[in-house]
Amino acid sequence: MLIDSHVNLHAPQFAQDMDAVIDRARAAGVALMVNISDKVSTFDVTHRVAMDHPDIWATVGTHPHEAKENPELKAADLILLAQRPKVVGIGECGLDFHYDLSPRDVQAAVFRQHCIAARETGLPLVVHTREADAVMGDILEEEHAAGAFKLIMHCYTSGPELARRAAALGAWFSVSGIATFKAAQDVRDIIADMPGDRIIVETDCPYLAPVPMRGRRNEPAYLPHILAKLAEIRGWSLEEAEQRTEDAFFALFDRIPRP
Repeated sequence: MLIDSHVNLHAPQFAQDMDAVIDRARAAGVALMVNISDKVSTFDVTHRVAMDHPDIWATVGTHPHEAKENPELKAADLILLAQRPKVVGIGECGLDFHYDLSPRDVQAAVFRQHCIAARETGLPLVVHTREADAVMGDILEEEHAAGAFKLIMHCYTSGPELARRAAALGAWFSVSGIATFKAAQDVRDIIADMPGDRIIVETDCPYLAPVPMRGRRNEPAYLPHILAKLAEIRGWSLEEAEQRTEDAFFALFDRIPRP
């Protein structure tokens, strides 16, 4: 089973043809997708996509770029929304010190509320991190010390030390189209060293289309290119890569019934 663990089908790039995009994904063998919340204020739109399609699920959370929208966000707000049907994760949330579209202290405060929500709901935390390795590692370790929770380091492109710290906490890692980029050897080196039973795949569509589709709007139908690159990096057959990522996905997102 091909599973796209991170899609943004509610994005404006899909406003005109979302149904066709979903049909193409199914035709390409993608049997399940998780639509990722990037703002609590637009969660209803994100959630509706999942409710309208039996093979799509949803998360609830606020991306670090959007943390400034609701700097007083509380874990209780997320926990309440997470009680809705088909909500299977908390996030996307985290730290992004590359663009700094929200103040860093606000990003950190809002991220910690997501950690609390993940701990209290038992839902996995979908983590975005960019150029914030030391602070991210510190927060994850501090929050885990208060009570463990599952987490996925989404579209991982950070350094090997943060990968080591996250793996020690039991983190899963997702591989995206970046793994296919010519200049991304450092990312491939880290993928080669990730825990083999905790790797899943994603498109992060409409962003980060893999080679040979790079430069186009990304779609879940392009997921096979990412799986093929993962198999190449790890020395797995396609069948083994598909089985391993499927097993890892259902171990992480354990609220989703396995067919």
